[in-house]
Amino acid sequence: MSEIPGDLKFLKSHEWARVEGDGRVTVGISDHAQGLLGDLVYVELPTVGDSVEAGNGVAVVESVKAASDVYAPVSGKVVEVNVSLADKPETINEDAYGEGWLFVLELDDTEQLNDLLSPDDYAELLEQDDH
Repeated sequence: MSEIPGDLKFLKSHEWARVEGDGRVTVGISDHAQGLLGDLVYVELPTVGDSVEAGNGVAVVESVKAASDVYAPVSGKVVEVNVSLADKPETINEDAYGEGWLFVLELDDTEQLNDLLSPDDYAELLEQDDH
């Protein structure tokens, strides 16, 4: 099973959120998700300035097997996107929790973070999926 960093929060749909401490949250897809998708060939990112709602599709990651929506873990405004993924979408496969981040949101409501899964809860979810 892939390693799950302890400083992240997760959605059941395999997005992760890292709270940066300045009211911002960096978002990506989990190592588990990129493993299921296989080699990524294309990433469609949101536009800086977009307002997004928690649970809504914000980005798309495409592999040779499938396209998959990426959902916003929290509501907020997109303040940064990982433009290097346009040329190198495989960065997500190589480093899902690091260089493979997708976008950064400025949080509307920090309370929403409490609705996300802890690393332990996410690990438990993955174990249930395997059965």
